[in-house]
Amino acid sequence: MKRLKVWIIVGVILGFVMPGVALAAGDKASELIVVAHTRVLTDTGYYTAFMHYMADAYNANILVFAIWCTVLTAVYGAFLGFLMDFLMARTGLDLTSRKILEH
Repeated sequence: MKRLKVWIIVGVILGFVMPGVALAAGDKASELIVVAHTRVLTDTGYYTAFMHYMADAYNANILVFAIWCTVLTAVYGAFLGFLMDFLMARTGLDLTSRKILEH
């Protein structure tokens, strides 16, 4: 049993050390540039126009894109919350007057 523990410890240490020593990894990347591909957005509908705007915002100003993502996530969450509250009320589950029983 003691021998197994030693081999496990050796394996964990090698697992942490070997990736940094591996010769197949090559040089480290200095800077990766990630851009949104906008050439495939060719339709003229509202959805595609908004997707093109979001892709351009991602490529040009990542802060504007992050603010849009935060706002849209909050709006989608509120929409789904109100929708589910409405559906629960229609099925007879009243969640507004619920008594919380905690000890």
